[in-house]
Amino acid sequence: MQWTKLRESALDFCDRFGAEADRHGWIARQLFGVHPQHGTLRVGYCGALMIAGDRVHGVGADRIVIERTAARRDKQGQEWGPPIWEFAVKGG
Repeated sequence: MQWTKLRESALDFCDRFGAEADRHGWIARQLFGVHPQHGTLRVGYCGALMIAGDRVHGVGADRIVIERTAARRDKQGQEWGPPIWEFAVKGG
């Protein structure tokens, strides 16, 4: 995955949907989480914005609609890793 595309999509999301996501109670791990040791290579731990790098089209209480898919936060047993900025600080 290209970091530039992922970063641009995340910034676009924050600009266009950040306030709405906050109102719905989305937290940093659910949006920006990555695996604590393997970063974005282990997508099962990744937040909604750390998987595809595609543009977001909408935000709901339990779902974020992304260009080619959707990310849900109500999946039973889901674990999110730390936000990517914490992973980067550790030198992951």
